[in-house]
Amino acid sequence: MVLGVLTALVFSYKNRESASFALTLALLPMTVATIIMLVNGNIGTGVAVAGAFALVRFRSAPGTGREIAAIFTTMALGLALGMGYVGVAVLFFVLVAVFTLVLTKIDFGAASRTEKQLKITIPENFNYEGLFEDIFQKYKVDVRLERVRTTNMGTLYELTYHAQFADVMVPKAFIDELRTRNGNLNIVVGEFMDKEML
Repeated sequence: MVLGVLTALVFSYKNRESASFALTLALLPMTVATIIMLVNGNIGTGVAVAGAFALVRFRSAPGTGREIAAIFTTMALGLALGMGYVGVAVLFFVLVAVFTLVLTKIDFGAASRTEKQLKITIPENFNYEGLFEDIFQKYKVDVRLERVRTTNMGTLYELTYHAQFADVMVPKAFIDELRTRNGNLNIVVGEFMDKEML
């Protein structure tokens, strides 16, 4: 239980996690350890437990890579504890905790703060190819068109760009010029979602 709670604290460091997910991480090592101790050496019980786990359906949305790593970490702790390898479990926890905290602290693999997602809505009769190119050049915004989709019963296009800005703050004049060009339709500039699936 102690290792489960510590694992939940480590994986929630600088990360928004739900209370139910933290509770799951805290309880999972103890649960897996108990199952392993009960199954140990009994093939019939092992098959029954495997069948019971096969019936479980996770109805929540798939998690991020971090959440999946946390689940596997707590399961590994539970397996090690259930088989009697307490020292291995503690050493494994310490190594995972140190690496997770250090890599989170240095923002390992995180997108630059000047990288944003830019969504621009335009009428269907606009040719979106090169439509905003001069504005992007004027404000030194490096863009890559990632997706085009129709909205509002096909009367509008939503253009999604991966944009690299010169500064962390997006200039108001930049958005104003885009609004003038796109007929004052929706423009959204925001951070990339952290909930990217594996």
